[in-house]
Amino acid sequence: MKFLRKVLLSLAIASSMGAIATPVMAADPGRISYEPSEAIKLTSEKIQAAIDAVAAGSSADEVAALVKDALDMSKEINANDKVDVARARANRPLKKARSAARKGSLDGVEEALQNALKQYSELPGLI
Repeated sequence: MKFLRKVLLSLAIASSMGAIATPVMAADPGRISYEPSEAIKLTSEKIQAAIDAVAAGSSADEVAALVKDALDMSKEINANDKVDVARARANRPLKKARSAARKGSLDGVEEALQNALKQYSELPGLI
């Protein structure tokens, strides 16, 4: 009887762990996964769109939103540790540009975006 109780308890624990862990570990079907080179290209395109918006005289809020899109896209770059460190360094000028745009000042935003674009263009060589 004790043996049967131990076996049933073990099976109950194992099945409950499997039932809970499986949905948690499942991939999100709505999420799009990008190759690192494709994610770098898309991030660079979003940075270029922000540069074009600054040159066209868009409002600071619009530029901040475009820079936020670029920062969000940069999170999809997942190749290796070297690329991740370089991506984090390339995000610094983007963050500076976004904070300046959120404050309503577009002074220096274009330079920061150009710097970020240059750094992102060097990332494919690290893959």
